[in-house]
Amino acid sequence: GFLLPSIHSAPPFFTQQPSPSTSTSFSDQWIKLILAYARHRRLFYLRVEDAETSGNDWDEVLKNERINRKVLPPYLEHILSLMVAKNVAVYDPAKQTRAVLLYWRLPEEWAETLHEWATSTGQLNTIMTFYDITDPPVESPLSGIPLPLLRRAINVLSKTNQAQIIAVADGEGVRFFAPTGK
Repeated sequence: GFLLPSIHSAPPFFTQQPSPSTSTSFSDQWIKLILAYARHRRLFYLRVEDAETSGNDWDEVLKNERINRKVLPPYLEHILSLMVAKNVAVYDPAKQTRAVLLYWRLPEEWAETLHEWATSTGQLNTIMTFYDITDPPVESPLSGIPLPLLRRAINVLSKTNQAQIIAVADGEGVRFFAPTGK
């Protein structure tokens, strides 16, 4: 299972602190905790409503029943805004502040993972649909990756001529190329 840090048992950790230094410290620890937990559970989205409801994937982190504490929605919204400011999350959908796509792996890292996967599975110079990548017959590190994140990773590869987005019959596809000049 996932090992929660000891600070998760401290009641003040669950509320926004008036002291700027304590607030910054707690916020940074929340960000680390959220990203580590998301990576562990392969969770890509965090929504303010996850703090408002029970029985979701985030209960273990956003609540601590033993000390009768939970993160309140305004505090979670504040943490999400800090995550977006630090480029470890992006509002998704755009133009709202209640849901984020988490970057527990940055788009650049996903791009590397994507290209390594395409190379190791013999997919270079083959046109693949986005569905082929997100839902492959054999589970891969990219299984279940949200399309906005996949698109960002492909855009990173496009800038170095290692991938090209191509229109295919049922939407979008991509062709991967071997890196040049190595």
